[in-house]
Amino acid sequence: MVDIFISLGSNLNPERHVNLGLSALRARFGPLRQSPIYECPAVGFVGPNFHNLVVTWPSEEDPRQIQKELHKIEETYGRSRDKTREGAKFSSRTLDLDLILYGDRVMAEPGLILPRPDIIRYAFVLRPLADLAPLHRHPAIGRTFADLWQEFDVAKQPLWPLA
Repeated sequence: MVDIFISLGSNLNPERHVNLGLSALRARFGPLRQSPIYECPAVGFVGPNFHNLVVTWPSEEDPRQIQKELHKIEETYGRSRDKTREGAKFSSRTLDLDLILYGDRVMAEPGLILPRPDIIRYAFVLRPLADLAPLHRHPAIGRTFADLWQEFDVAKQPLWPLA
């Protein structure tokens, strides 16, 4: 068994979609632990603020299968994967679920890179991950998520906890 970590975000009716996403993850994968929820401006485009968090649970499922299941959940709640404006990389989302860590596995194949590069790229991924697993080490870098967060330039990507 390994601990897997999923980044969850939404900026279209985010209170509703975050709760639906959490319920769907619990129904499919069982009990999970979650970080606090953060709000932040959209990154890479102009749009409503996002709500983001990270969840974790132990699993023996193959990471490719987990990713397929995450895509099914996203699609259930209106996520489009086509590359038109609504499906573009930087666009509003009803629900965005990304497999960011699968234990200490390091892998790169088409459509699945672990650990996900977003961990060190975006505050809305690193901060909740550091809250949830501060002493875990980044599998490729070897530093704790708490240390990586401590050095992150949050002035460039502000975020704040939701009550």
